Amino acid sequence: MNYGLSDQVRAVALEKYVHPAIRAGKVQFSVAVRDLMRHLQADGFPAKNWPQVCTAIQAHKFLRENGLQIEGVDGPPKKQSPTVVVRYQVASRVAKPTTGSVGLEEEVANLKDETPSERAYRLTEKLRGLLKEELAEYGGGEAFLRWVRGYDEEEA
Repeated sequence: MNYGLSDQVRAVALEKYVHPAIRAGKVQFSVAVRDLMRHLQADGFPAKNWPQVCTAIQAHKFLRENGLQIEGVDGPPKKQSPTVVVRYQVASRVAKPTTGSVGLEEEVANLKDETPSERAYRLTEKLRGLLKEELAEYGGGEAFLRWVRGYDEEEA
């Protein structure tokens, strides 16, 4: 697989902590950096690279893509130590595993294997879908533009 160490950290955190917690219906769960490092080192992750682990599991990217919020971070003030424990809250049920024809593990594996252009297409399609719904609420593109222009004129 051709992805960076932070991606490896996030993938293992998803597999070992996030998905099991969501499957179990938990709204809150925690990840201990020391335990996560044990899983990572078993996969060949560099030893004592805990600052990268701490950063990867607290990154906005990780939180946003998995519908999580950080409830708290226990440990030293800089939040960069093997003793750090990150406490999460499931903020979005979008991240909840589906029971469709594709299993969760298979879906995660497919996401790991997608190329940058495939990922960009997938994400822009999601955005297009959101925009389409928003425009429909205003009665179409022209009505939306009229609303935007009217709003701008009121503030000027």
